[in-house]
Amino acid sequence: MSIERFFIIANRDKDKNQTFSEQVRKFVLENGRDCRIAFTDEERMEMRYLLRKDLDGVIVLGGDGTVLEAAHLTAGTGTPIVGINIGNLGYLAEIENRNWQQAMYSVLNGDYEIENRMMLQGYVEDSGRTPYPGASGRALNDIVITRNRGLQVLKFRVYVDGQFLNRFSADGIIVSTPTGSTAYSMSAGGPIVEPKARMILMTLISPHTLNNRSIVLSADDHIVIEMEQPEHGRILFAECDFDGTGNMGLQGGDRIVISAAPEPTRLIRLSRLSFLETLQRKM
Repeated sequence: MSIERFFIIANRDKDKNQTFSEQVRKFVLENGRDCRIAFTDEERMEMRYLLRKDLDGVIVLGGDGTVLEAAHLTAGTGTPIVGINIGNLGYLAEIENRNWQQAMYSVLNGDYEIENRMMLQGYVEDSGRTPYPGASGRALNDIVITRNRGLQVLKFRVYVDGQFLNRFSADGIIVSTPTGSTAYSMSAGGPIVEPKARMILMTLISPHTLNNRSIVLSADDHIVIEMEQPEHGRILFAECDFDGTGNMGLQGGDRIVISAAPEPTRLIRLSRLSFLETLQRKM
């Protein structure tokens, strides 16, 4: 696969003056490929409508958070993403800043592999099962339901493929992809999963129980999380987050419907290191 045109998405805090973005853009242009910088929100939305499958690629300058942003912008387009790490964590942004030119030579010469990473999709509906307008999204890492004010314990029911699973009391719940298993889910005690796998992980956040185990489901399962109304007429203070963005307030009776997204995120991978070797180096 030969990528003809690249778009650069940079962490705007780490590359405020677009200095590094311009260096990368110049390098790509000097090597015979088109390259544009999508720095502002308007430029990034325009980029999404210009992307051509199998012809365009996205270069991310930042950490894993910026890769997640790129995954949201390219969702459903099949556009491959390559990350140059100028952030703190680099599970997703594989190329280190010190050798980015050598790595980009490999990308321009087609010496790489494409790794498909499963995404989640979800939406919020009311108790009458009517979806809220705009209350939907996708996630490469996780969809998180959590309290957003005070010390209120959340109570919710979980259904899998229409079958009641259990009623939980906790600070929240993380529904994660294998890619997200090394993110918030891991911090909450969830298992680490090989990122190319296809499965859905559910991990409770500070559950009010003596037993706390993550639940691993098939990627074909459909999950519904039904929020309970707090007792004594209290107001529910909770929200649903997709990869930490697009926070959606929740009410008692609301249902969050989650399943695997039809298209994966496509990551350009250069390293021949196994997942376990990479994990060992990052830990």
